[in-house]
Order: sequence, then C-alpha cells, then structure tokens
Amino acid sequence: MNITLIGMPASGKSTVGVLLAKRLGLSFIDTDILIQEQEKCLLKDIIAKEGLEGFMKVENQVNRDVQAKNAVIAPGGSVVYGQEAMEHLKAISTVVYLKLNFEELEKRLGNLKDRGVVLKDGMTLRDLYAERVPLYEKYADIIVDEEGKDAGAIVDFLREIFERKNDG
Repeated sequence: MNITLIGMPASGKSTVGVLLAKRLGLSFIDTDILIQEQEKCLLKDIIAKEGLEGFMKVENQVNRDVQAKNAVIAPGGSVVYGQEAMEHLKAISTVVYLKLNFEELEKRLGNLKDRGVVLKDGMTLRDLYAERVPLYEKYADIIVDEEGKDAGAIVDFLREIFERKNDG
C-alpha cells in the first residue's frame, strides 16, 4: 500500500506524512529531497539556475520514476503540473489531497522563495491557489478538509481510512 499526499506548500504534507508513516508502519519518501539529492543542490537553487520550466521538468521526472512499496509519498505542491508524475503516483498509490483554505495557507506560508515555491512572474499566492486547487481535486482519491484540524487529527482520520482499506 502506498499513499501520496498532495496539496499547497505548508498544507502539512511532510508533517502529516511522517506521522502517518509511523502510525501505519510505512516508510516515508519526500520527493523534494530526492530532487535535491539527484540535482545536488537546493530547490530554490534549481529554480534560480534552471527556471520554473526546468525545475518542473526535473520534478516531473523524479516523481514519475519514484519506486515505492508500503510508503507515504510527499511530493512538492507543484507536482500536479506534471502529468506523467501524477499518472504514475495515481497508479502506484492512493492520492490524498490535504485541502487548506486560502486564509490559513497565507498564515502558514512565510517566505515563498525560501520554500522553493513555483510562482510565475506577476503571479500572486491567490492566483497560484486558484490555479492549483482544481488540479489537486482532479487527481485526489480522497480529500481531507484541514479546517479546524491539527496534524494529529488529520493523521488519525487517515489512519482509520487506510486501516479499514487494508482490512477490507
């Protein structure tokens, strides 16, 4: 069983992913780290050097090539732009969208550049949110509305779903 967590930056993919992996006895794969290992530099440096298109090409390739068995996979928020990556992740896992409302996202985010967030010139965070939400919803097998829930509550909710799936 594999689980892929998608969502905006700061939606808790890594935090929830690590906790969920521990609770379910799965391994945890952060594909941003795989990208940094492959390219031997930070995400923000890849974006600076290769531009957004170049970065997204690398991101698509790394996520498309992920080999996982019994893992929680946490890709970067822009993975949904890579059709090959998303088709592969959907084929090997259950895709869970961690849905965060815009106001909460703004509160959590902090410095976008430091986080290596893919933002086209002249695009605001609200534009990015509006562009990505339909893609997250399109690829999601399960949508978790995070409003009023902390990471622990989200993990408990997902653990219940996947334990039932495994028993069923």
